[in-house]
Amino acid sequence: MEDDDGQDYVDKSRVLNVQPLRCLAPIFPSTASFPSFPHPQAASPFMCPPPAGHFPPGFASFYPFSGYPDSHNMQTPMPFGFNGSIPAVPINSFRSGANGDAGSSGRSSRNPGPSQYEEEDDYSDWVHVNEGEDSSKAATKKKRIPKRVRAGSGQDINVASSDVDVDAMVDKIVESFNLMDFDAFKRADGDKDSVGYIRMIYDLLRRKLSQIEDSKESTPGVTRRPDLRAGTILMNKGIRTNVKKRIGVVPGVEVGDIFFFRMEMCLVGLHAPIMAGIDYMGLKVSQDEEPVAVSIVSSGGYEDNSEDADVLVYSGQGGNINNKGMEITDQKLERGNLALEKSLHRGNEVRVIRGVKDIANPTGKIYVYDGLYKIQESWVDKGKSGCNVFKYKLVRLSGQPEAYTVWKSVQQWKDGSTGRVGVISHDLTSGAESIPVSLVNDVDDEKGPSNFTYYPGLKYLKPVNSNESSTGCGCHGGCLAGNSSCPCIQRNGGNLPYTTNGVLVSQKPLIHECGSSCLCPPSCKNRVCQSGLKIRLEVFKTKDKGWGLRSWDPIRSGAFICEYAGEVIDITSAEELRCVNDDDYIFDATRTNQSGEGFLNASNETLKIPFPLIINAKHAGNVARFMNHSCSPNVFWQPVLRENSKECDLHIVFYAYRHIPPMAELTYSYGIVPPERADERRKKCLCGSAKCLGYFY
Repeated sequence: MEDDDGQDYVDKSRVLNVQPLRCLAPIFPSTASFPSFPHPQAASPFMCPPPAGHFPPGFASFYPFSGYPDSHNMQTPMPFGFNGSIPAVPINSFRSGANGDAGSSGRSSRNPGPSQYEEEDDYSDWVHVNEGEDSSKAATKKKRIPKRVRAGSGQDINVASSDVDVDAMVDKIVESFNLMDFDAFKRADGDKDSVGYIRMIYDLLRRKLSQIEDSKESTPGVTRRPDLRAGTILMNKGIRTNVKKRIGVVPGVEVGDIFFFRMEMCLVGLHAPIMAGIDYMGLKVSQDEEPVAVSIVSSGGYEDNSEDADVLVYSGQGGNINNKGMEITDQKLERGNLALEKSLHRGNEVRVIRGVKDIANPTGKIYVYDGLYKIQESWVDKGKSGCNVFKYKLVRLSGQPEAYTVWKSVQQWKDGSTGRVGVISHDLTSGAESIPVSLVNDVDDEKGPSNFTYYPGLKYLKPVNSNESSTGCGCHGGCLAGNSSCPCIQRNGGNLPYTTNGVLVSQKPLIHECGSSCLCPPSCKNRVCQSGLKIRLEVFKTKDKGWGLRSWDPIRSGAFICEYAGEVIDITSAEELRCVNDDDYIFDATRTNQSGEGFLNASNETLKIPFPLIINAKHAGNVARFMNHSCSPNVFWQPVLRENSKECDLHIVFYAYRHIPPMAELTYSYGIVPPERADERRKKCLCGSAKCLGYFY
C-alpha cells in the first residue's frame, strides 16, 4: 500500500493478518479452551505454534500460557512462586492497539518525543523471561534480558545495563523491610500496610537504579527507564499485592492516593496495564466470557472532558495515527471499548485514575486515584480528526473522599480564579522565601502564631568548630555523579546522594552537601536543600492540634521539603526549657529518628551528627516549626552537613517519606529520647493514626 507521497507504509490496524512468530497478547479463535468474548478479527487464523507447544528450535512457551495450569481463565488469580518465579506482567496488560505494536494502546499520546518516555510510562514491548529460567536472576542478567527494548515510537529504552549486583541489592532492600509475614494471602489480597510496603520498596529500588544510571555516561538514542526495570525485578520476585483482578475497591489503596509511575499502580493491583488506558477482565456469562472494565486512566492523550470534577467523558481506545502520521481510523467496538460498553449494561463500578501534569517535571504526569465511577451512557462522536470516536460518560459515586476536586481547587487558588477561604496572610514569610507561604484559619478566630518572626535559616550564638578538615570540591561546573575524584562524592560513599531530579536516594547516617568551601555553582546537583522552598506550602489551623503544615503541590517520595530553622542552643539551655515545659518548638537531633529506619534506609545504619544539635524555633523559625507529630508520619528528617572549612555547617532537613497528595497534612515522628532521659515528660498524641502510641515526647 502507498501513501499520498508514493511511499510504502504498513496498515498496522490489520496486524492480525500478519503471521507473527510470537506476541505478548495473542488472540485466538474461539474454542472451548479459550475466552470467547467477541472480537471482530477473531476469525483470522493465528499462524503460530499453539501456546503450549510444540515449538521450533529456539522457541519456548511464553506468558501468559507458560508456568501454570488453567492459564486461559482470566478470572484465575496469578499464583506466586510457580516454577520459582512470577510472570512479569498480568494478563490483559497488553492488547494490540490500532498501531499494531504489542502492548501499545490507542490511549497513548500521539507521536511522543523522547522526553515524554522519560517521565510517562508509555511503552510497548516488555522484558520476557524464558520458561524454566530463574526469573529473579534473569531480571538482571545481561545475556537474558535485552539491553534495549523497542518503544512504540521507535525510541530505544535501556532497561538493564549495570555492572552492579542488582539482585543482591534487591535482596538487601527486601530484607530490610522484614517481609517474613508478607505471605501469599497478602499478595492475593492486600491491605494498607502491604500496599505501603510494596510502594516503598519499589520507589527505593527505582531511586537506587536511577543513582546507578546517573553515574554512567548517557547513550545517544537510549532512554533510561529505572521505573520499568525496578517493576520487572519486583514482579519476578513476587513482590506485589492484590494480584487477582477485581471490580470495585482495591484493598489498601485509598481514594486520593497518587502515583508518579504507572508501574506503581500495577504492583498494587489498581490498574494492571502499564500503557493501555483501559483495564478489563472476563466474566462468565452462560457458556461464554465477556469483558468488563475494571479501571481506566484518563491522562490527556485523547479528547477526554474532565472539566466537571465528578463527571468524566472518556474517549475510547484505538484510531491512532500510524507511524508516518498519515492516517487516522475509526475506533472499533473491541477490547477496552467493548469492555466499557459491557460495563454500561451491567452497571458495574469502574475505578478512575486521572492523570495531571507534574509541575516539577513538565513532560511527566501524576496519576490520582479518584475513586469509583459508573458508566451512565455511551455514544459515537466525530473526533477532531473527523473519525468516529467512542464516548463514555462516567459519574462519580457519592460518599467518597475528595480527590480530583482538591486538585481542581488548588489550581483555581493558584491562578486566582477562586479565593482561598480563611486566608489570614498570603505570605507568612514576608518575602523571606522565594515562594509564598499562606496562613489560613477556617476553624476559629485565631489570627496566627503570636510572638513569632519568620527566619529561614539557623542562628548560631557561637561558632561550632569542625572536627574534620574540609577542603571542599573544585567542580566548577557542578558535581557529576560519575566523578569518583570529587571529594564530596567520596564523602557520600562514592555516589551523589540525590538523583538527577533532586530526589534523595535513601536515608544515610549523614549526607554531605557542597558548601561554602566548594567551587561548584548554586545549581550543583549536590546543593538540593540550599535554595529555599521549592513547593507551595500552607500553615493552617487544625481542629485540635494547633497550627499545622500542608502543601498545595504534590510531593514526590524522597523530595526535599524544608529544613528546620531557628536558634541553635546548647544542652543546658534545652534542659532549662524542658523543666518549665517550654519545649514545644525545640528540635532535638539527639533523639532517635524512627520514621526513616527500615523504610528509606536499606542499610539500617544509625544516624550520626557531628555535635548534639538542638534548635529552638519558638520565637524565630520557618515553616518546619508548624509540623505536628504523627506515629505514622509522611515526612522524615535527615542530618545534612555542608562542606565548610571554617566551621561545622550542620542542618536538619526534611524529605517526603512517601508520595504526598496536595492538602495532606505534613507530619514527622518527633523521635525517641535517649535511655538516660526515659523519664522525660510524655505528651498526649492526637495524630489519629491506626498505629498511634497515644503519646510522644
